[in-house]
Amino acid sequence: MLNKKTQYALQALGYLAEQKSKEPVLISEISEKKKIPLKFLESILLQLRKDGLLESKKGKGGGYYLSQPPEKIPLARIIRLIHGPIAMLPCVSLYFYERCKNCDERNCGLHDTMIEVRDATLKILEKKTVADLAHLPHLI
Repeated sequence: MLNKKTQYALQALGYLAEQKSKEPVLISEISEKKKIPLKFLESILLQLRKDGLLESKKGKGGGYYLSQPPEKIPLARIIRLIHGPIAMLPCVSLYFYERCKNCDERNCGLHDTMIEVRDATLKILEKKTVADLAHLPHLI
């Protein structure tokens, strides 16, 4: 299950992708339009900027904007950055692998099933992008 922070990050990025002018957007506007608590949103946007997904401009006309086209930002990247593993078990995670204590991975039906779940989920999340989150006419 995605945590609130990840949901808010995806909503904010979708909102930025919807902006026709591609000019910087104030944090307060994103907060108001998407109903995200301002202080929480500030920390999320800083994290996204630090990872290179967003750029920011200070001063008059300042705010945040996407650092690359929304169709180039896969949802899997955002989820891993904000939420962590996409896999449901640590023993099947590609980026956050941990061996399970009470499990022999070679003879575990749960492990094998969760690999299939991970792969199916990743197939979708690597293909879907921030552009898919935006309510843009060309995507409908």
